[in-house]
Amino acid sequence: MAGREKGGFWVGTAAALFYPVTYLGRRVYRGGERIPREGGALLVMNHVSHMDPAVDAVFVHRQKRVPRFLGKDSLATTPVFGKIFLGAGSIPVYRGSSNAGDSLRAAYQALRDGKVVVIYPEGTITKDPNGWPKRSYTGVARLALGTDAPVIPIARWGTNEILDFYRKKIRFFPRKTITHSVGEPIDLSAYRGKEPSAPVLREVTELLMDRVTDLLAEIRGEQPPVKKPEPADGD
Repeated sequence: MAGREKGGFWVGTAAALFYPVTYLGRRVYRGGERIPREGGALLVMNHVSHMDPAVDAVFVHRQKRVPRFLGKDSLATTPVFGKIFLGAGSIPVYRGSSNAGDSLRAAYQALRDGKVVVIYPEGTITKDPNGWPKRSYTGVARLALGTDAPVIPIARWGTNEILDFYRKKIRFFPRKTITHSVGEPIDLSAYRGKEPSAPVLREVTELLMDRVTDLLAEIRGEQPPVKKPEPADGD
């Protein structure tokens, strides 16, 4: 079995800050063994709380891998956290700018180099009042189809019950449960080799997020809405 992936100073700094955050809730991990212990992998996740990156980073780290997040470029300029974000190998996303392509190229390279890349295709925390994923950006499809790395859906639930800045709610007690559920790698062989047209990218994006939503429904023991609750501003 492969040993723990080495992270370096900034990953160690992130771990020192983020591990204590996870103790705010009870941790339940399902299917963590599906994250490969070596080689590249694209982890596709839902987004429900500002707390997500911290607990998701720890979850991946507990699987003996170092996560590289695709995140808003504004994170890179945040005092203190920005240095950790970049130092740990995460990738700023310059959406709607001339540098937008740089983000995908950096993510492609990370996957080719055998790294684990984490992406929130919704682009931001869902504003659906019931916490279901919103219609997502198609960058995740471009990334998934542009490499041979396994694409793994993961749903996480419970962070929103602890920290919800949108509704100005912070609830540490009673202690909540934070659940991560990892699905099987998604077979995209039917799409590989096709021209990455807008319809193809949209179809693949919906496929990926439907798998994430199915996992989320299992965690919650509820049925998701038939339609995505909130459209994205653009692809």
